[in-house]
Amino acid sequence: MLTRVGSALLLSAALLTPGLPAFAESGGVTCPPTQPVCVIVITDPGTPGGGGSGGSGGTGQPTCRDSSTGAVVPCWDANWGWWSNTDGCYYMKVAPQPPASDPSWGGHFPDGTIYQATCPSSGGTGGGWRWFPAPPDGYGGAGPSPATLAQRAIDSMRLDGPDIGMAPGSGKPGLVGLPIWLWTSVSASTWGPNSASASIPGLTVSATARAQRIVWNMGDGHSVTCTSPGTPYTTSRGATASPTCGYVYESSSASQPDHAYTVVATTTWEVTWTGGGQSGVITTTRVSTTTVRIAELQVLVS
Repeated sequence: MLTRVGSALLLSAALLTPGLPAFAESGGVTCPPTQPVCVIVITDPGTPGGGGSGGSGGTGQPTCRDSSTGAVVPCWDANWGWWSNTDGCYYMKVAPQPPASDPSWGGHFPDGTIYQATCPSSGGTGGGWRWFPAPPDGYGGAGPSPATLAQRAIDSMRLDGPDIGMAPGSGKPGLVGLPIWLWTSVSASTWGPNSASASIPGLTVSATARAQRIVWNMGDGHSVTCTSPGTPYTTSRGATASPTCGYVYESSSASQPDHAYTVVATTTWEVTWTGGGQSGVITTTRVSTTTVRIAELQVLVS
């Protein structure tokens, strides 16, 4: 739950410092334009026993906190840069870097980097230019990679197992030695293509999923792999075999539970993605099941 804890303090700092972003007052989420991280401005610290303290809070991101007040603050601000828990200041790399003659280097030029420090809790602008041999604590943050965003895009898609069609269908037993037709109805969620994207500030990953094959485990120890959705059966086909995806049972299902074979159909989806100057392929599967009864043809001889 979002709260306004610490808002008054941070707002007063904004009033004392012209241009200081009133990030606590605005509430919501602050996202850097060029870095892959979004941070909730002020969050409820939770109840005792709810996950420990001083960690990431289960989000996979560091918690940024003003040590003088205990308030959680945004790890990134578009005007002032990245927060450092070490000294309670925001840091933004000075661009361009000052010349070697600038006293901010302290005689260290060309080693290290000059950063603009902004320290809200110190009053005024707080900080100024500071030299560091390496980026300050917390600088640069951490965020999802393009591959992680691709997985988020996949998670937002509806990718299903086959919408199973069989002939004979449910409740209509087939016969040993006669063709069984297998297919799935075709839609974005059962065969594709199915597209989605996932974004963070400065990075968007687009993904498209297409079914590659369906493996039909027929329940009798055998399976058949079909690289097409199959052909729906019509009565005009009679007892012919499917031209694209079918099977023939060699024994009845009389000995099976409920006297039926359990058919498991597994679709393999291939998802191609691009974004952030990268690309890749992710494979995932979806499963559907049904049952079919297979009888033996009884021949009477007089």
